[in-house]
Amino acid sequence: MNESCRTVYGYSTGEVSVKKSRFIASIYPVSSEEEALRFIEQVKKEHSSARHNCYAYAIGSKDEIKRLSDDGEPAKTAGLPILDLIVQEGLHNVLIVVTRYFGGTLLGTGGLVHAYQSAAKEGLRNAEVIEKTLGFKSDILIDYTLTGKLKYTIAQMGIYLLKEEYQDKVTLSLLIPEEIFSSFRQSLTELTAGRLSLSREEELWYAVINNELVIFDNN
Repeated sequence: MNESCRTVYGYSTGEVSVKKSRFIASIYPVSSEEEALRFIEQVKKEHSSARHNCYAYAIGSKDEIKRLSDDGEPAKTAGLPILDLIVQEGLHNVLIVVTRYFGGTLLGTGGLVHAYQSAAKEGLRNAEVIEKTLGFKSDILIDYTLTGKLKYTIAQMGIYLLKEEYQDKVTLSLLIPEEIFSSFRQSLTELTAGRLSLSREEELWYAVINNELVIFDNN
């Protein structure tokens, strides 16, 4: 299982002009093929007078789904250069649509490849690229006497404290990165002399964006 996923956060766009043709990139984070297809249709409606709306997307932490379209351009001159860029940048769960408004001059296959990939690069330059990390939410019920030591351990290991409730005992809701889950479970066992166990209650993907923790509904 991949523990991290490099993707984009929110919509971005970019544009280049080549011999009076406009190439406009629209970039979206997507988590399913259905979502990607909805955005493609949205771009086609927005740019209904454009000559071409070419695209590529890669979905899944291992790019289990890859699709592309030249939308009438010569084969391998539009969709493939866009997809190659997505792969080269190590991006996942991303859709890039490049819209072309024809300027009256034919660019040739090499010119088209360069133009479509340049537009996609410009869009990515304007995008916020983030690293999503796999973690697990776990609730721990602990005695008051151990709370201070546990919270210290949490802070030292880079575990996120989502919520804490104080009643007869203390309940701490934690977001634990997958890569340190086993080591934290060992630390918890040692701290409580084996009285507490730790389980992966809920899988979550998250990222730290502008110093704030953002939790995503899915990857």
